[in-house]
Amino acid sequence: MTPETVVEIVRQAFMMAFWLAAPLLAIGFIAGIAISIVQIATSIQDNAVSSIPRLTAFLAGLLLLMPWMLHKIVGYTAALFGNLARYAR
Repeated sequence: MTPETVVEIVRQAFMMAFWLAAPLLAIGFIAGIAISIVQIATSIQDNAVSSIPRLTAFLAGLLLLMPWMLHKIVGYTAALFGNLARYAR
């Protein structure tokens, strides 16, 4: 296995991790901004007010995106194992 192959495999793994995490991070960012705006407007500065809705948004996003995420990771894993003979030389 050449160093270029290893770099390519690691690059693909990092890109897959990025694309799997990006939607959930975007949901958390948008929920955090919305909750902060509501907190500023109402002058409520309680940690539970910001944590509970953000966790709920993450859970809803995770449940909605789970089929897509599983499809992506299974496809990546199948491609990686499918090319295992090419990597072993």
